[in-house]
Amino acid sequence: MCRLVCGKYGPLWPRPTGQVILGKNIIQINPFTIRFEQFLSNQTAEGIIMLNEIEKYFLLNIRRKFYHRTVHPNSTHVSLVVKMYTTSGTTSINWTTDESYTMDILMENNTAIVTIIEANTVFGARHGCETLLQLFTTINEGNSTASLYMLSQATIIDQPKYAHRGLLIDTARNFIPIKCLKKQLDAMAASKMNVLHWHMTDTHSFPMQLERVPEMIANGAYSNDAIYSPNEVRKIIHYAKYRGIRVIFELDAPAHAVIDRIFAGNGWQWGPDKGLGNLAVCVNQKPWRNFCIQPPCGQLNPINPNLYTVLQDIYYDLADMNKDEKIFHMGGDEVFLGCWNATEEIVNYLKSLGKGQTDVDFLMLWSEFQNNALHLWDKALYLANPTVTGRSTISGNVSLSPVILWSSRLTDPSVIEQFLSKERYVIQTWVPATNTIPQKLQKLGYKLIISTKDAWYLDHGFWGVTTYYNWKRVYDNQLPKGNNILGGEVCVWTEFIDAHSFDGRAWPRAAAAAERLWSNPTTKSIEAESRFLRHRERLINRGVQAEAIAPQWCQQNEGQCH
Repeated sequence: MCRLVCGKYGPLWPRPTGQVILGKNIIQINPFTIRFEQFLSNQTAEGIIMLNEIEKYFLLNIRRKFYHRTVHPNSTHVSLVVKMYTTSGTTSINWTTDESYTMDILMENNTAIVTIIEANTVFGARHGCETLLQLFTTINEGNSTASLYMLSQATIIDQPKYAHRGLLIDTARNFIPIKCLKKQLDAMAASKMNVLHWHMTDTHSFPMQLERVPEMIANGAYSNDAIYSPNEVRKIIHYAKYRGIRVIFELDAPAHAVIDRIFAGNGWQWGPDKGLGNLAVCVNQKPWRNFCIQPPCGQLNPINPNLYTVLQDIYYDLADMNKDEKIFHMGGDEVFLGCWNATEEIVNYLKSLGKGQTDVDFLMLWSEFQNNALHLWDKALYLANPTVTGRSTISGNVSLSPVILWSSRLTDPSVIEQFLSKERYVIQTWVPATNTIPQKLQKLGYKLIISTKDAWYLDHGFWGVTTYYNWKRVYDNQLPKGNNILGGEVCVWTEFIDAHSFDGRAWPRAAAAAERLWSNPTTKSIEAESRFLRHRERLINRGVQAEAIAPQWCQQNEGQCH
């Protein structure tokens, strides 16, 4: 109860960016008589559905602590009415979506308390409800009873600093079940993150069921139980959207794309059996350090025209599963030029064009693959949804959506302008904090998503010579200043993580990045610690097994463990 009224920002996470006035009085509420009223302008049928889902989400989280308890019988409480005003019918979340909201809590005649949430979009309204959830606390009264309290007065004006506030989840190294993915989405929603970057395939497995290319899971899934069906994927997308989160698929290519498992078959190696030639090269070559960054080796064969036929089908299935999302992540990291240089058919192809075997020649080959793949994605996006706003053709430069690439040799500031258009490509950088590549790309005019390798890679510290980054390191990581920074992502690569360990590796540290991306505070982590400890408790109450970050004594004696 004390934390509701202590400090300028009370228990709020992430910290609001605008005006915050929190009262010093609390009032008792019956969790089972809370009522919502919706005041809608220009709202669509989908928008109404989403607002109803937001209401259900709010009441579910309010009543969690009352599942095995009853309201204290001697409680005297007032009624609560939550009034939500929205002015836009948009239900599309993208880099331009208005996520702002205002919230006012006030008493009416000492018999009712009213919360007014105003927002242009349903996503802003959702964030307002998330903030309101943080202004409650439950007190266990003993004998299986409890009481619910909330602040009786507050004014908050809030909106995010960055449009892209993401968590990358790798489901290829170890399969992550749907139930676990939903839990991560719940934690993201609680922290106001708005992008799930789904790194769905890699050299180790291909768990995505595709209608047009069934060979991928037949040869690439770990087992029949380690597959995401199209219906499951669509359900995850809807589950995320109701929590203010967009889902961006990544199909990494041309590297990190070949599966080679002795007992389950070979992901891209079915080409010759189907009369399509080598779709991949260097597959399972050894010693692997000569042919790839990480075993098993293999990357796509950019000179085989049949590869592009297969990619077209894959892209179409992915676009069809995620119709509302125009942004796609094409991977593009850790391409091993030595693999192509050791492949006779590729070397002969370059020779036939009068080219040699220099880095420049292979970068040209890589860029040709990338341009071909981009055209295939544009076509797939149009065919999956011809009514996509701003799309009138499948060729030319008519409002074509950008795609995302990882930073790589192809995106190096010294060569990127030769190969990649700044209008079509967003670059996700994954370099250490001291590396100047983000600033150089920014200066060239490229839009960026930041994933600082030595602060926001949450799998580090558990393998090789990597270092664990505590929540303070995550929180204090600064993004480049100025234009073209869309935001950032914390990354959970799963070579050494599965569903049994995912929660603790990701949370609450991912929430530290969430505040950086929402409000980008000028203050350091030490000033956020008490709120962060409270947010960890909040995540645990919502079923997320977030790791401990301090002895409990430190939480009970704030400020004495620095």
